[in-house]
Amino acid sequence: MAGWLRGLDAPGLRDVLALRRDAADTRPRSLRALADELSTAASLRLAVDGLDRGCRDVLDAVLALGGTVAPVGVDVLAERLRCNGKAGRAELKRALAELRARALVWDSGEALRAAPNLRPCGTEPPRRITPAPRAPRRVAQNRAFADRAAAASATSTVDGVTRLVDLCDGEVVSARGGVGVRELRRVADSLRADEARARLWLELAVEARLLAVADWRVVPTTRSDPWRGAEPADRLAALAGAWPRLVWQPGKSRPALADPLSCGDVTRRGVLERFARLGEDEAFEHRHEVVAELSWRRPAFQGAVVTEAALAEAEAVGLVALGTATALGRAVLAGRESEVADRFVPPAVRTALLRPDLTAVVGGLPDDELSSVLGLAADAAEGGWRFTGASVRRALDAGHSPERLLARLASIAEHGVPQPVERLVREVARRQGRVSVTAVASCVRADDPELLTEIAGHRSLTPLSLQPLGPTVLASARPADETLALLRAAGYAPTADGVLDRMPRRRVEPPPRKIPTWRRWRASLTDQELAKLAVALVERERPRPRIVPPKVESRRLTTVRLLRDQSLVLRDSEVVLLAEALVTRTSVEIAVADGPRSTIRHVITPVEHAAGNLTVNGPHGEQREFLVGHIRSVKPVESHPIV
Repeated sequence: MAGWLRGLDAPGLRDVLALRRDAADTRPRSLRALADELSTAASLRLAVDGLDRGCRDVLDAVLALGGTVAPVGVDVLAERLRCNGKAGRAELKRALAELRARALVWDSGEALRAAPNLRPCGTEPPRRITPAPRAPRRVAQNRAFADRAAAASATSTVDGVTRLVDLCDGEVVSARGGVGVRELRRVADSLRADEARARLWLELAVEARLLAVADWRVVPTTRSDPWRGAEPADRLAALAGAWPRLVWQPGKSRPALADPLSCGDVTRRGVLERFARLGEDEAFEHRHEVVAELSWRRPAFQGAVVTEAALAEAEAVGLVALGTATALGRAVLAGRESEVADRFVPPAVRTALLRPDLTAVVGGLPDDELSSVLGLAADAAEGGWRFTGASVRRALDAGHSPERLLARLASIAEHGVPQPVERLVREVARRQGRVSVTAVASCVRADDPELLTEIAGHRSLTPLSLQPLGPTVLASARPADETLALLRAAGYAPTADGVLDRMPRRRVEPPPRKIPTWRRWRASLTDQELAKLAVALVERERPRPRIVPPKVESRRLTTVRLLRDQSLVLRDSEVVLLAEALVTRTSVEIAVADGPRSTIRHVITPVEHAAGNLTVNGPHGEQREFLVGHIRSVKPVESHPIV
């Protein structure tokens, strides 16, 4: 690979670095170092994940023919993949060009070599190149129609997440190793939604940092109360912005809030970006064509099942509708979802229309009081709520008198309480309590009658079968220890003798967002930095003419380096002067250390230098040796002939 990289020019090497940014971000110092980075298993996996189905087929065929061990001929590869026609040859040429651009395959003479450490993408060697599907057909579509169609889904998501946060605030939602499938189905039944919708709401709430897992249960965070009290548009903006960041794989039936299994954010963003590339008033005619195209282009992230599930999620949040991206979906990609969210959800309403047919209709998202009253006295139904004898009895069993219940209904009724609803309440109250038999295993007492009324209607305390025995006493059908445990789990603070008090609602700080392990921590190089790196690598590998210094000059430089290493006190000019005297046999004056603070001067002619010792001739021909490390200074003198 390093040899093939040396044959590329700077623009060609820059194109390779642009497609393999993970290797470029390490800022390799040479082409050999770059080849090592390109051959790592992690870098190869990222490169292969970016291939389409046709390129993966060609790569698998090269690997099946032993391309990592020996070169593979192009004709042999074409015969293996049955590329006999013109179209087949053109597709093979396109795939090989893409593989070369990603440094997964390169030319070795007339054949091909594959990068080491590569593994096949499929389980069986391909027999042909999978053709690209037809481009999705487009039709004219007014985007305003799509925005209006998405409003219902967006409103439903905001309402569902709001009810989920309230549910986790009042009940225990177990999350040991994630929210299991059975627990998720229980939550979905409580929210009157299907399992897939409840899973989406739960993951959205956690990603928006409204819910968190603490002590093996899902609890609201400190952000949940401001979000719950905000306008519906602000709530929708927070959820819509969180959707592209979800990393769990869509379409998988597994515990929710478990560790992410795949790059789900790549899948979701890819779906949304594909629809956002449509024209102003364009839409895809058939969604299965879009799914097929995405599955072929990026099979590592856009499988048919996960792509279809991600598209269903985008429609549920209001990002895609009628075959095109809505204004909210395009704003999410630009990070400006708060600017358009108010066009997709109505403002919160405080009243409902109570009908004579015993139904109630809310023209928008209900506020806290409206949700509380309707949830107490009515059952959820298609398009709203319905009053039944069982729902009214539930409110009366919670401690409400008929007059108080009718007063609460009148406070939220847009045009008053219809006579049929009032008759139903009084008839249920008349029949209730004529004869009652209650099994009492323990009693719950409180000084606050309102508090007892609250817990008597608490859904998670239904197993206790709480019945009022008086304004400050409730009868429980369970023993005292079970009653205490359920009351504490519901968020209350009872004492052992049955005296009850409120416990502050639990709120936890939202944990920091986890960065998936496959994300790179290095800052990616810009295009300009990639171009500079490519030029530097090419220039570093370019052969340069070898300069051979003259023999005398080479000896002089070597002597200077040796003397410099052996002397720590001589200046550079003195080292050069001593080396010149040694090479040319000329005389110099040196000062040699004689004790800690004295020196002796000698006029010498150096003749030999070895092992840190300088052999010299004196002015009268005598020969002596001096340690180079003991020489403190060197000065020029008039030349003296060697005697």
